[in-house]
Amino acid sequence: MDMIYKLVRVTLHSAAKAFFDFHCVGREKLVEEGGVLIASNHESYFDPPLISFIYRHPIHFLARKTLFRGPAAWLYPRLNAHPVDQENPEMASLKKIIRLLRGGERVLIFPEGARTEDGELQSAEPGTGLIVSKAKVRVQPVRIFGARNCLPKGSGRVRRSPITVVVGEVIEFSAEELDGKGKAAYQMISDRIMKEITALELPPGRSDQAYCDRSQLH
Repeated sequence: MDMIYKLVRVTLHSAAKAFFDFHCVGREKLVEEGGVLIASNHESYFDPPLISFIYRHPIHFLARKTLFRGPAAWLYPRLNAHPVDQENPEMASLKKIIRLLRGGERVLIFPEGARTEDGELQSAEPGTGLIVSKAKVRVQPVRIFGARNCLPKGSGRVRRSPITVVVGEVIEFSAEELDGKGKAAYQMISDRIMKEITALELPPGRSDQAYCDRSQLH
């Protein structure tokens, strides 16, 4: 594990446990060996590190190309972030992700494509299905609860709120599903993944509500 990745991960994980009562439910279901596409809902900028906390080994993820500027252009690659143009997805970026998956790496993707505005889950984009079809890879559905309360889209303030990541059973697609071609076939794969994410629920006793609306971290 790269020392920069390890240092950032350990530091942020400690902060998440202290300030956000971070928990993972279903950790025993995680695929720790071999290639797997981790598919999660998208609530906030916190989502990539939150998912990285639950895995023993490093994960890779996609980030907006525009974020790779200044010091971030040096830091993000060391955190296994890969730039992608959301407006005009480049085949080179997709091919790199597919190579990583085929090489046995764990890659995080957000099927919705963008952070939620209102906390509701959104429809999946076909790009996730395309990656699954080309890489012939398993999918690990996970769902994040509470991250939007901590840092809503468009907000510059962080609030204390419990965060829970719930891990679902691995999705194994049939050869027939993976051999489908075209946008409609890819959309079907994406829709199935999003359905599995939607089905994940908070366990009894956990909450995704803020501790106190006035409790803010600056």
